[in-house]
Amino acid sequence: MRLLLVSALVIVSVGFLMGGRLSGLSQIRLRWTGLAVVGFALQWIAGPGTVIPMTCLYVSFILLSVFALKNIRVTGFPLIVLGVAMNFLVIGANQGMPVSSQALESSDQGDLLADLINNPYPKHHLASDRDVVVFLGDVIGVPSPVAQAISIGDIFTYAGVGVVVVSAMRSPAARREGPLDEAAGVAHDGPVATGG
Repeated sequence: MRLLLVSALVIVSVGFLMGGRLSGLSQIRLRWTGLAVVGFALQWIAGPGTVIPMTCLYVSFILLSVFALKNIRVTGFPLIVLGVAMNFLVIGANQGMPVSSQALESSDQGDLLADLINNPYPKHHLASDRDVVVFLGDVIGVPSPVAQAISIGDIFTYAGVGVVVVSAMRSPAARREGPLDEAAGVAHDGPVATGG
């Protein structure tokens, strides 16, 4: 959750620094958004057992993949498609997301090592020699205040979302002058009073 909040703050800040406006977000036209909502919601199901949460996770990625592909012509969505695909691949190949001990340590989550070793979470487990394509797993540690282990797929996904948002904020419709700006422009175009 902290990564999501920090990413949102950074993305919007970049949009403002590049001359964008929040009003441009209303110009984003996405198709089948319901799939994305359900897909994200399914990833929060943690039990009971392991079969239900893993099934929900697989269904989640299928829904997110369909949603991303349906909107692939939107600027930024090709990156999202790649990110979702990479995460889906590593999770599907290993029946869960492998997390490296180095990523946990560098993200200030060393206290979770014992939990992953003795009682693995349904969706995450400590990376081992049995896992494949581990480089696509959660092997990148982001230190506090984010304190989270992330994957290359996560980076592509968040980067894609960033491109979508910033592009919308900088769209011609968003940068078009509003009524107040136009009034100010008219005022500046009028006679200039001088002291002479």
